[in-house]
Amino acid sequence: MTSPMHEGRLAEICALVAALGARRVIDLGCGEGDLLVRLAEMGLERLVGLELVPERLAAARRRVEGRAVELVQGSMLAVDASLGVFDCAVMLETIEHVAPERLSVLEAAVFGGLAPRHVIVTTPNADMNARLGVPPGRFRHPEHRFEWGRAKFVRWADGVAGRRGYGVRVEGLGGWPGVHPGATQMAVFSRA
Repeated sequence: MTSPMHEGRLAEICALVAALGARRVIDLGCGEGDLLVRLAEMGLERLVGLELVPERLAAARRRVEGRAVELVQGSMLAVDASLGVFDCAVMLETIEHVAPERLSVLEAAVFGGLAPRHVIVTTPNADMNARLGVPPGRFRHPEHRFEWGRAKFVRWADGVAGRRGYGVRVEGLGGWPGVHPGATQMAVFSRA
């Protein structure tokens, strides 16, 4: 069962994938398949889920059984063009699980090796943690290696875009209009 905040993220990502006109989509770090289940209902040409943890991949496999979804065990730090050509890669709440010193490896694999036309990245907005009741010095999830505020996320996204030939826009998800840009932040990268 997912939280209302996560359900909102999933709905917004599906709407964005549709708006981008993406027909071949890969979910990097698909976990137990929350997003895959929803994307599978969109009639995409090709849908792939990549997950490192065998137990999570097995759970995803059970959830998408009977649907046109390919599942691959592997790391988004090592994904490359051998998986094929994709219109869109989604990293939904995954980059914060990567050690900060390994983000350059992730960048090279996803934006260099895989190089889809669009990449959607969401991550917690640390600026919202106090408002969400997260104690100082703690993260929202015990597996997170970092959580960034908006300014740092924007700097990272702009750096990746500049180095890899993408344009990028950053926005908040799950916000309160006029109060804060969102509990989740999202970067949408598009190749020029």
